[in-house]
Amino acid sequence: MKKKAEIKIGDAFRHGKAFIGFVTGGDPSIEKSEEFVLKMVQAGCDLIEIGIPFSDPIAEGPVIQEANLRALSAGATTDRLFGLAAGVREKTDVPLVFLTYLNPVFRYGYEAFCAKCEEAGVNGIILPDMPYEEKQEFLPYAEAHKVDIISLIAPTSERRIRMIASEAKGFVYVVSSMGVTGVRSEINTNLDKIIAAVKGVTDVPAAVGFGVSTPEQAAEIARTADGVIVGSAIVSLIAQYGEDAGEYIYDYVKKMKAALMKES
Repeated sequence: MKKKAEIKIGDAFRHGKAFIGFVTGGDPSIEKSEEFVLKMVQAGCDLIEIGIPFSDPIAEGPVIQEANLRALSAGATTDRLFGLAAGVREKTDVPLVFLTYLNPVFRYGYEAFCAKCEEAGVNGIILPDMPYEEKQEFLPYAEAHKVDIISLIAPTSERRIRMIASEAKGFVYVVSSMGVTGVRSEINTNLDKIIAAVKGVTDVPAAVGFGVSTPEQAAEIARTADGVIVGSAIVSLIAQYGEDAGEYIYDYVKKMKAALMKES
């Protein structure tokens, strides 16, 4: 096991194409979330995103919205999510990233939130509703506590891609499709063009998320991208199987990782 301070998000991309898995923390319980995360790690997950439940997750589709409500109803709080991250960190050196929204972080306090991330061993944060132009307010606290702010690049960002990517830390989150998160049967965005633009200005890895759910989609995306992010498909397994979802998550992640290994 590495020391917390030695773990970097870049570690996830050092052994081929990275599989990045997401769970909503506290769905169906904090204890089960820890179990599910560790199952994902055992199955080959290279980086874990943990969603901090929020009452108004505007970037999420119905699957993750409902997971947020389940987690909040079960008593999930920001402090309990820090406890979840700390518990996971004691058992694995896979990089950890929080996904949440600006309001919970602002209410917690930027300095206090970032300090708790460092203490718990959280390596980065994704804030879908934080505009690029406003990140300067948060950035000094994140940098002081070694928390990478993960930049999102959407299909409509063409003129902004170079600007956003040039300052990226950890990895660049390339949004595959317009709209909210959720499983999609097809992804028609010209991802090759977006990823080429990203790679033209930074060596930071680029991972694609929003709508990826099948091994075939993952393998296709991995021909160009450095990693694939999957959330709704995993959260759907938790919605379907509840506390018994662990083995189903393990099998799913294993299949997805195997598809990426073929492209590595």
